[in-house]
Amino acid sequence: MIIHGIGIDIINVARIKNAVKKNKKFIKKIFSTNEIKYCNKKKLGFNSYATSFAAKEAFVKALGIGFRKGLSYKEVEVLRDNLGQPKIKLVGKNKNIVQKILKKKFKVSLSLSDDTPYALAIVTITI
Repeated sequence: MIIHGIGIDIINVARIKNAVKKNKKFIKKIFSTNEIKYCNKKKLGFNSYATSFAAKEAFVKALGIGFRKGLSYKEVEVLRDNLGQPKIKLVGKNKNIVQKILKKKFKVSLSLSDDTPYALAIVTITI
């Protein structure tokens, strides 16, 4: 496999908190039902929202196109397995859009970190 792209994003957790306070629809516009359930269960829920947001941004940077060509924030799901390891799952139209861009089988690796006031995500896409 070869590296298609690497993306990194850092965000101030307060930015997500403020976005939610200003616009109650923000969470439902950006995050999937699974992401919302996960983040709302966490003691530091805004940190979880921030790392997930950073992961979405890092993913599209690694892809090399940003949120263009019809990609949707909500359809780049950031999930965690039973051990807490994060992964990106593409759903809906995003799955087809990314497949058309990469034209090959691909793997997405994701690492998340947060230390208030910041949250960070790094994504590597290999083909």
